[in-house]
Amino acid sequence: MADLEELYREIILDHYRSPRNRGELESPPAHRVEGFNPLCGDEVVISMVVEGETLADVKIGGSGCSISQSSASLMSAAVKGKPVGEVRQLISTFKGMMSIHEASLEGDGHGGESNGAEVLAGEPEEVDLDKLGELAALQGVVKFPVRIKCATLAWNTLQQGLDDIGEVG
Repeated sequence: MADLEELYREIILDHYRSPRNRGELESPPAHRVEGFNPLCGDEVVISMVVEGETLADVKIGGSGCSISQSSASLMSAAVKGKPVGEVRQLISTFKGMMSIHEASLEGDGHGGESNGAEVLAGEPEEVDLDKLGELAALQGVVKFPVRIKCATLAWNTLQQGLDDIGEVG
């Protein structure tokens, strides 16, 4: 398990040191949305272009801790060029992974077995980490509940941006 944790740490550090899709798209046509975590000062700026039903392009800006910035980079690589429905499902799956573990940690104080279904109506009970690919590297964040907001900041911001576009379109 230590080897897997080391691999995950390397993935997070790689995305922090060499973020993917860094920059900003011209607005318009891109939609720009900002997210901020007042607890620690992390901020993310996402500019995105949705063409038809596809998230055609996405760029990430902002500043913050290694968790928030690497999560944004990992997210951008995972969603770019994907159908919006698939992107929304990935957002739900990722946030479910974070929420389920958070509920487990809160449930018994030791991170033991706990069914978070009561807390997460509508969310999947189990997350297939194999389907998440590199995003699974962020699962270790759940050991530090205060950092979950760092990991989910970009995801919540992307969801807000997609919701904004949906309301306009």
